[in-house]
Amino acid sequence: MSKKLIVVVGAGPGVGNHVAKKFGVNNFRVVLVSRNQDTLNQYVKELSSEGIEAYAVAADAASLASLTEAFDQIKKTYGLTDVLVYNAAILKGGKPTSLTAESLVSHYQVDVAGALHSALQVIPDQVKQQEGTILFTGGGLAMYPSADYAALGIGKAAMRNLAFSLAEELKPQGIFVGTVTIAGTVAQGTHFAPDLIADKYWELYEKREEHEIVYS
Repeated sequence: MSKKLIVVVGAGPGVGNHVAKKFGVNNFRVVLVSRNQDTLNQYVKELSSEGIEAYAVAADAASLASLTEAFDQIKKTYGLTDVLVYNAAILKGGKPTSLTAESLVSHYQVDVAGALHSALQVIPDQVKQQEGTILFTGGGLAMYPSADYAALGIGKAAMRNLAFSLAEELKPQGIFVGTVTIAGTVAQGTHFAPDLIADKYWELYEKREEHEIVYS
């Protein structure tokens, strides 16, 4: 297979699918991952209509077993993952005092642990190849916390830390890790349009210099 493979965990009509499209039009095969198979099938249909080779694998980012199974299926069916994009998060508001330890952990499971677990599924093969890319969707709340989005901010701060520490560890092995920190609300027709943000993922992938782009 001459085309490289990108896997987008957290597919959706916003950033996830636009990143998939950006890489797809640049000669990547695309695998979209999210919970709902019917919705995924629709996304694949949309990408395919634009000439992009796209596939779907359903998985729940809150479940490590589900992610493991999905990545096993992807490897078996579509080959090694050249680029992993982790775009899953629980986008839910709430002040710190509205959280419980249990609810914070449930956010963290998707926002951070799922990201690490997904990365761990592809890193061994990327290390063998001495080549690969892992990109995380970050958020401005990592740097500018808001009481109204406490759990999401905590998750994005941890995600940013994970991205930088993984980048340091894996750089000697030929693997590039980066994060696009989106410091605003994603919305079509604005500066924060998902297609404009998707360009920054491609920029990180191509240039492989800075490990973070803050999109503000």
